[in-house]
Amino acid sequence: MMYSLRVTRLLAGNKRPRWFSSEPQVTSTLTSSQIGLITLNHPPANAMGRVFLQQLKHEMKSMEDARCIILHSALAPKVFSAGADLKERATMTMEEAEAFVVQLRTTMQELSNLPVPVIAAIDGVAVGGGLELALAADLRVVSARSKVGLPETSLAIVPGAGGTQRLPRLIGEGRAKELIWTGRRLSGVEAAEYGLATRLVDNEESSLDTAMQLAEEIAKKGPVAIRASKWAIQEGMKKVSMENALEVERQAYARVLPTNDRLEGLAAFREGRTPNYRGE
Repeated sequence: MMYSLRVTRLLAGNKRPRWFSSEPQVTSTLTSSQIGLITLNHPPANAMGRVFLQQLKHEMKSMEDARCIILHSALAPKVFSAGADLKERATMTMEEAEAFVVQLRTTMQELSNLPVPVIAAIDGVAVGGGLELALAADLRVVSARSKVGLPETSLAIVPGAGGTQRLPRLIGEGRAKELIWTGRRLSGVEAAEYGLATRLVDNEESSLDTAMQLAEEIAKKGPVAIRASKWAIQEGMKKVSMENALEVERQAYARVLPTNDRLEGLAAFREGRTPNYRGE
């Protein structure tokens, strides 16, 4: 399925920050339905170095007008991301390596904190930091042929960009320990069985196309309500008691009550038509 894209922010000419390489490793576009596409394109494996992370953060900040964001790889179906750039890491001092891991972890958290839904479209290998990047997204659409895992203990290190925390919250403590301690890679089918994949896509299909269909469905809903519900879910999950969690929900509902979109939704329901939400 082909989608017509309207480019709203490209890396071109003298407007690039100094730290951009001659060949952009991460770019972004926005569709006419306000779906943001962040494309990873750093052959051969979308290895994450310092420049890659700086560009990723730059493109994330360009998505202010998006109603939903899709993170995908231009190198599909071979690879989503093979994780940190180990060749670059080998040249770092211990202090530089520590600073890089902080940068990696901070970038993942900033992705997780984006106010709109983020979908990772995985088609190919997503290991190490590549899987941690996908774990920082809200939803993961995974092709059956994909391979995902956290192999860091094989290198005598631990996942350092959220893997030890996000994976057990997603699939349970026991299964997360097994995957991290063995470094085993899951197929896309196994990832779905474990609860790591939100949607499983056959090999004949494109994870990006399926992610686009899902994003289109989300983008049609009230954008203020989508943002408020994401905030409510993420903040509520941090609370120990249900009483405190329900207070978060109350605050989220208070955000949507005074909006024009809420009135538009009621009017559209009454008149039997499709609502036209403007995020107001």
